[in-house]
Amino acid sequence: MEKEKSDREKIFGDRKRTNILKALEQPAIQFLLKIVPKFVTPNLMTAVGMFGSVVVLAAFILAKKQEPLFLLLGILGLFINWIGDSLDGRLAYYRNIARKWYGFALDIIMDWLSIILIGLGYYFYASEPYKILAFLFVVFYGWSIIIALLRYKITGSYQIDSGLVGPTELRVIIALILILEIIFNGSINYSAIAITITLLLVNVVDTWKLLETGNKRDNEERKKD
Repeated sequence: MEKEKSDREKIFGDRKRTNILKALEQPAIQFLLKIVPKFVTPNLMTAVGMFGSVVVLAAFILAKKQEPLFLLLGILGLFINWIGDSLDGRLAYYRNIARKWYGFALDIIMDWLSIILIGLGYYFYASEPYKILAFLFVVFYGWSIIIALLRYKITGSYQIDSGLVGPTELRVIIALILILEIIFNGSINYSAIAITITLLLVNVVDTWKLLETGNKRDNEERKKD
């Protein structure tokens, strides 16, 4: 039990997680790390994650040109993306070969490119006037990445979640939206409106909290001077 706790701290200790699925996700990742073949490198897992995003993009395009059932392929793509994105950095820490700043930079860039691919997929699938939502979704998600980076700069704590919702929860939400679209064609546009507005509101709140944190640190540093 103590060893398992120690391994978990080693694997996940570089970031603070508050997401609602944390209790299920972290044990699952620990299990997968133990069975990953030796020849699989962290960089290869990063490529797997990007491939998953390409699959989501392809699913949207095929669903538009053929039939909505191809959106099920998008759910597979989201799962593949989760596997790659969740295991790349964790695998490095598990094998004691982590390159903290290289991995940090690569992770941020790949997350950004992945969300662009997913947003692009929705852009191809959506009809007018809903295509603008793809642009807003990518912009607002990018805003959340900027908030995470600034929070890290100010507090020294890297946190990718916004309260109970993190990247994993977002993948689950998108998967449910795809299923709903297959059952009720056209519903994805209303779901896109809802998720875009939610991202906007969450970012506004997180930005306000970030500014307060920055102001608090400024005051603390003035007292030291």
